[in-house]
Amino acid sequence: MKRKNFITVGTFDGVHLGHRKLFTRLEQLAVLHQMTPLVLYFPYPPKTLLSPRPEMTVLSTPPEKKILLKNCLDVAAQPLDFQAYREYSPEQFFKKVLLEKYNCGGILAGPDFAFGKNRAGNDDFLKQKCAQAALPFEVLPFYDAADGTKISSSLIRKTLAAGDVRLANAMLGRPYSIEGRVISGKKLGRKLGFPTANLDINFYKLLPLGVFAVKVRVGRRLYRGICNIGFRPTVNPIDSIIPLTEVHILDFKQSIYGRRIEVFFCDKMRGEMKFDGLEALKAQLSQDKQNARQIINDKELEN
Repeated sequence: MKRKNFITVGTFDGVHLGHRKLFTRLEQLAVLHQMTPLVLYFPYPPKTLLSPRPEMTVLSTPPEKKILLKNCLDVAAQPLDFQAYREYSPEQFFKKVLLEKYNCGGILAGPDFAFGKNRAGNDDFLKQKCAQAALPFEVLPFYDAADGTKISSSLIRKTLAAGDVRLANAMLGRPYSIEGRVISGKKLGRKLGFPTANLDINFYKLLPLGVFAVKVRVGRRLYRGICNIGFRPTVNPIDSIIPLTEVHILDFKQSIYGRRIEVFFCDKMRGEMKFDGLEALKAQLSQDKQNARQIINDKELEN
């Protein structure tokens, strides 16, 4: 007889500390009930795919999420195609997807989990259905941070949007990061003595606005850097709903056009500002470099 799966289902955007607690409990329940733990996840949040303004609404893109899940799980994780199931009623999803397709023998749900058309399948629905099918069912409460804050993906998004990178990182359990290919820009930074790498970022990826001290991974090496995300108000302002992402890598001389790099946010140094002229801008960039060196020490650059 094929072994049953103890299942949890969700979006798991950001794969934060609360999600990791859920996965740990899933493994415990699977052992307790002699089943195989299984994580089913939506690569993009359904809310994003249904939104009229989906840009900059996710903490982790599908490739990032796949890696994050692999790094923190000792169990299998399977992606779900939202478009294939979006019209399913809760009853259809429970029967056809969980029971029949994924051989469900038990369910662990997060505190705000809902599924099926119009999110009609909530914890009460699952509790009733699992009782009827004689399946073990458990709801794990929110994971509380040290200050009592209930950690959630939506709270982390709001925290990043407000610029509090340190708090967002604490809730994620790691530095928030973005990844993209270096594309050609107007080379204005080079003319000022501060060459920048312009990044082509996933349309859905949340981008906090401002100037940040960052670590930059180029190949296998980490470097200090300054990341500016905004609309360049001083020189050649851009008119776009998506801000420009520029990274100045300290102590770095290589040409990296076309390469993919990853940027890890350490702290916000300031908001984006409009300067009276180029000299004032250069003076501030010099100060930003000094501040970034103070924020990120040599030990943090060790792989």
